[in-house]
Amino acid sequence: MTTAIESDDSATAPVLSTDHRPSTAPDLDRRRVLRAGAALGAGAVLGAPAFAQGAKKYAGVVLNVSAFSAPYQKLLRQWLPEFEAQTGIKVNFDTPSFPVYNQRVDLELSTKGSGFDVVNVTFIYSSRWIQSGWLTPLDDFIKDPGRTPADFDINDFLPGARAPETGRDGKLYGVPWTAEVTISASSRFDLVKAAGLAYPDTTDDLVKTLKAVNRKERVAGFVTDNHYGWTFPPYLHAFGGDVFRKAPDDLYPTLDTPEAIAAADYFARLLREFGPDGAVSYTPDQAVQALKAGRSNFSTLGQIYLSQVGDPASSKAAQTAAWGLVPKGPAGRFPGTAVHGYGIPVGSKNKDAAWQFIVWATSKTITRRAVAAGYGSPSRRSDIDADVFRKRQVVNGYDIAKLCTDSIELSGKQGHMKYRTVSVYPQVDQQLNKAIELIVSGQQSAAGAMKQAQAAAIAELKRAGVAV
Repeated sequence: MTTAIESDDSATAPVLSTDHRPSTAPDLDRRRVLRAGAALGAGAVLGAPAFAQGAKKYAGVVLNVSAFSAPYQKLLRQWLPEFEAQTGIKVNFDTPSFPVYNQRVDLELSTKGSGFDVVNVTFIYSSRWIQSGWLTPLDDFIKDPGRTPADFDINDFLPGARAPETGRDGKLYGVPWTAEVTISASSRFDLVKAAGLAYPDTTDDLVKTLKAVNRKERVAGFVTDNHYGWTFPPYLHAFGGDVFRKAPDDLYPTLDTPEAIAAADYFARLLREFGPDGAVSYTPDQAVQALKAGRSNFSTLGQIYLSQVGDPASSKAAQTAAWGLVPKGPAGRFPGTAVHGYGIPVGSKNKDAAWQFIVWATSKTITRRAVAAGYGSPSRRSDIDADVFRKRQVVNGYDIAKLCTDSIELSGKQGHMKYRTVSVYPQVDQQLNKAIELIVSGQQSAAGAMKQAQAAAIAELKRAGVAV
C-alpha cells in the first residue's frame, strides 16, 4: 500500500512515511480528483456521506481541526467545502509539519485547553495522550444513532489499526485514517531464482540468499533507510530483544541484553557485508532509488517506498521485483507499523460537531474517494478489498496489500509496537541510530555500541523525568 499519490503531472509534494520524514511523490491536483469521481460515479464527488439526523443544527459552529501535513489531509482540504455546506459548520483546518504539529498539540492537550476540537492522535504520542485522559472516549458517539449514521461501521476499520487508538479501559479514542507497515522487497529477484533459491522468509534465509546474490551483476545485496530507530526494531524483536522492559508501563531500556546485541550484530552485518558503498548514509529516498535502479537487491522498509519498486513508469526493476513479509527470527516475526487517527480533545467545547467532522472525514464515501484518487494507506477493510485499490496492489503476482494487512493484524495482536507509542522513545531512537552506525563502520563491536547506547538512553530518560 503506497501513500504516494499517483498523477500525470511532474510536480512533486512531500509525502510522509512511516517514520514521518518527507518523501517525494506526485501531488494531487484537480484533474486527479475529478478522475477519482469518474471511477466511482458522479455521485461520489457530487454526493455526500450520510450524516446523523439534524446535522444542520450545527450551523454557525466553528471547529478548530489540526493534523500534520499528509496526502490525506490535502484531499480533505479540497473536499472540505462540501462538509461545510452540508452541516453549516465552519472548519479552520491547520496542517503544520509533523514536528511542529506534535509540539503544539502536546502542549495544548497537556493543559486540557479548548484550542482544538479535532486532532490527529499521533502514533508515537498515543499512549501519552490517551492514558493521561487528554482525549475524549468515542464509544458513546459511535453507539448513538442520533450522532452516527448506520453505515459508518466502526468494525470496518482494521482491528490492528484500532488497537493503538484504544485505551487500557477498552474504549476507542481515535478513528484511524491511515495504517502503514514495514515489509520486505527484492528488486532483482531474478538473481535469486537463478541461484535456485526461494524468497527468504527467515533471518537465516536472508543471509543465505544475500551470500548467493551479493554483487552479482554489480548489484549490492541489501539496503535500507539509515533511520535505524525505525528499521532496526523489527530485527531487535525477531531476536527476542526489545527497546524497553515492558512499554508503556516499565520504560527501563533493554538495549544491552544478549538478544539486543545479537540483533544489532546481525543487522549491522547486513549493511556492512552486503550493503552498497556508504550504506549508512542512505536516506529512505536514496534506498528506494537504488532498488528501482536495480543497484541494490533486498530491503526492509515502509510500504510507501517498497511498493514504488513495482511502478513500471519509474522503476527499471519493475519486472523483476518481488515482495514479502519482514523476516522471521528466533523469536518470531515483528513488522513495524504506524497508525494515526482523528480524536477529540477533552477540553473541546464543540464535541458533537467535532464528531460530525470525524464521521465525515473517515466515512466510507470519503475514504473510498481518497483511494480512487490514489491514496494508498487505507484503514478500512472495505477500501482494501475494493477493486479500485486492489488492482494497483498486485504486482508480478505478489499481493502487496495482503502483505500489509497481514502485518497490521499481526502487530495488533502481538502489541510489539507499544515501544513506539511512548513520548520518550525519540531519545532512545537517536541512541539506536548512533549504535548501528558505530557497528557498521567498525568503530565499535555490537556489544560495545549497544552498552554505550544503553547508558546514554538511561541518562536521556532521567533528564526527561522518567524514573528508571
